[in-house]
Amino acid sequence: MPSFVINSKCDGCKGQDKTACMYICPNNLMKLDKDRMKGFNQEPEQCWECYSCVKICPQQAIEVRAYADIVPMGGAVIPLRGSDSIMWTIKFRNGNVKRFKFPIRTTAEGSIDPYAGKPKADMSKLSEPGFFNSDAPVRTMK
Repeated sequence: MPSFVINSKCDGCKGQDKTACMYICPNNLMKLDKDRMKGFNQEPEQCWECYSCVKICPQQAIEVRAYADIVPMGGAVIPLRGSDSIMWTIKFRNGNVKRFKFPIRTTAEGSIDPYAGKPKADMSKLSEPGFFNSDAPVRTMK
Protein backbone atom coordinates (compact mmCIF):
# COMPACT_ATOMS: atom_id res chain seq x y z
CA MET A 1 0.00 0.00 0.00
CA PRO A 2 2.67 2.52 -1.00
CA SER A 3 2.23 6.23 -1.48
CA PHE A 4 2.24 7.68 -4.97
CA VAL A 5 2.28 11.19 -6.41
CA ILE A 6 -0.46 12.44 -8.73
CA ASN A 7 1.67 14.25 -11.33
CA SER A 8 -1.10 16.56 -12.50
CA LYS A 9 -1.48 18.00 -8.98
CA CYS A 10 2.19 18.09 -7.86
CA ASP A 11 3.98 21.41 -8.31
CA GLY A 12 7.25 20.34 -6.65
CA CYS A 13 6.48 22.69 -3.76
CA LYS A 14 6.95 25.64 -6.11
CA GLY A 15 10.51 24.83 -7.15
CA GLN A 16 12.12 24.66 -3.72
CA ASP A 17 15.20 22.47 -3.33
CA LYS A 18 13.37 20.21 -0.84
CA THR A 19 9.68 19.38 -1.01
CA ALA A 20 7.38 18.98 1.99
CA CYS A 21 7.09 15.24 1.38
CA MET A 22 10.89 14.90 1.29
CA TYR A 23 11.13 16.76 4.59
CA ILE A 24 8.52 14.67 6.41
CA CYS A 25 9.14 11.11 5.14
CA PRO A 26 10.63 9.09 8.03
CA ASN A 27 12.09 6.52 5.62
CA ASN A 28 13.59 9.12 3.23
CA LEU A 29 11.69 7.70 0.26
CA MET A 30 10.29 10.84 -1.34
CA LYS A 31 12.52 12.58 -3.88
CA LEU A 32 12.25 15.52 -6.26
CA ASP A 33 12.73 14.95 -9.99
CA LYS A 34 14.69 18.11 -10.82
CA ASP A 35 13.91 17.87 -14.56
CA ARG A 36 10.12 17.68 -14.20
CA MET A 37 9.96 19.43 -10.78
CA LYS A 38 7.65 16.71 -9.44
CA GLY A 39 7.96 14.62 -6.31
CA PHE A 40 8.03 10.82 -6.46
CA ASN A 41 8.41 7.80 -4.20
CA GLN A 42 11.77 6.28 -5.11
CA GLU A 43 11.12 2.89 -3.41
CA PRO A 44 7.37 2.24 -3.09
CA GLU A 45 7.86 -1.26 -1.67
CA GLN A 46 9.67 0.27 1.34
CA CYS A 47 6.82 2.64 2.25
CA TRP A 48 5.76 2.42 5.92
CA GLU A 49 2.23 3.67 5.14
CA CYS A 50 2.51 6.34 7.83
CA TYR A 51 0.56 8.88 5.72
CA SER A 52 2.97 11.69 6.71
CA CYS A 53 3.56 12.71 3.10
CA VAL A 54 -0.15 12.50 2.32
CA LYS A 55 -1.03 14.76 5.23
CA ILE A 56 1.65 17.39 4.63
CA CYS A 57 1.27 17.82 0.86
CA PRO A 58 -0.11 21.35 0.26
CA GLN A 59 -1.55 20.34 -3.13
CA GLN A 60 -3.15 17.05 -1.97
CA ALA A 61 -1.04 15.43 -4.70
CA ILE A 62 -0.09 12.29 -2.76
CA GLU A 63 -2.31 9.31 -2.12
CA VAL A 64 -1.75 5.84 -0.73
CA ARG A 65 -2.59 2.94 -2.98
CA ALA A 66 -4.93 0.52 -1.22
CA TYR A 67 -4.29 -3.19 -1.03
CA ALA A 68 -5.51 -5.25 -3.99
CA ASP A 69 -8.10 -7.09 -1.91
CA ILE A 70 -9.74 -3.79 -0.87
CA VAL A 71 -9.58 -1.75 -4.10
CA PRO A 72 -12.29 -3.70 -5.98
CA MET A 73 -14.60 -3.24 -3.04
CA GLY A 74 -14.59 0.55 -3.37
CA GLY A 75 -13.04 1.55 -0.03
CA ALA A 76 -10.93 4.71 0.25
CA VAL A 77 -9.17 6.85 2.86
CA ILE A 78 -8.68 10.51 1.88
CA PRO A 79 -7.12 13.17 4.13
CA LEU A 80 -7.73 16.88 3.59
CA ARG A 81 -5.34 19.12 5.50
CA GLY A 82 -6.34 22.62 6.53
CA SER A 83 -4.30 25.23 8.38
CA ASP A 84 -5.57 24.21 11.82
CA SER A 85 -7.06 20.73 11.32
CA ILE A 86 -7.03 17.62 9.18
CA MET A 87 -10.21 15.96 7.96
CA TRP A 88 -10.23 12.28 7.08
CA THR A 89 -12.89 11.04 4.69
CA ILE A 90 -13.41 7.29 4.96
CA LYS A 91 -15.42 5.62 2.23
CA PHE A 92 -16.49 2.14 3.22
CA ARG A 93 -17.05 -0.60 0.67
CA ASN A 94 -20.81 -0.56 1.35
CA GLY A 95 -20.94 3.09 0.22
CA ASN A 96 -21.12 4.71 3.66
CA VAL A 97 -18.96 7.81 4.05
CA LYS A 98 -17.70 9.09 7.39
CA ARG A 99 -15.65 12.20 8.08
CA PHE A 100 -13.41 12.78 11.08
CA LYS A 101 -11.82 16.12 11.94
CA PHE A 102 -8.76 16.44 14.18
CA PRO A 103 -6.88 19.58 15.26
CA ILE A 104 -3.27 20.00 14.15
CA ARG A 105 -0.72 20.78 16.85
CA THR A 106 2.48 22.25 15.53
CA THR A 107 5.67 22.80 17.47
CA ALA A 108 8.55 24.82 16.11
CA GLU A 109 11.49 22.66 15.08
CA GLY A 110 14.16 22.58 17.78
CA SER A 111 11.91 24.19 20.41
CA ILE A 112 11.67 21.06 22.58
CA ASP A 113 14.48 20.33 25.04
CA PRO A 114 14.21 16.61 25.84
CA TYR A 115 16.63 16.94 28.78
CA ALA A 116 14.89 19.87 30.51
CA GLY A 117 14.53 19.20 34.23
CA LYS A 118 16.85 16.18 34.14
CA PRO A 119 20.12 16.05 36.08
CA LYS A 120 23.39 16.21 34.17
CA ALA A 121 24.91 12.84 33.29
CA ASP A 122 27.57 11.68 35.74
CA MET A 123 30.15 10.06 33.48
CA SER A 124 32.11 8.66 36.45
CA LYS A 125 29.29 6.17 37.11
CA LEU A 126 29.84 4.39 33.80
CA SER A 127 32.51 2.14 35.31
CA GLU A 128 30.41 1.12 38.32
CA PRO A 129 28.83 -2.35 38.22
CA GLY A 130 25.08 -2.41 37.74
CA PHE A 131 24.87 1.09 36.32
CA PHE A 132 22.85 0.09 33.28
CA ASN A 133 20.59 -2.48 34.90
CA SER A 134 20.37 -2.92 38.66
CA ASP A 135 22.63 -2.96 41.69
CA ALA A 136 23.65 -6.60 41.82
CA PRO A 137 26.85 -8.20 43.01
CA VAL A 138 29.32 -9.17 40.32
CA ARG A 139 29.31 -12.95 39.98
CA THR A 140 32.41 -14.93 39.25
CA MET A 141 32.63 -18.41 37.76
CA LYS A 142 33.84 -21.10 40.22
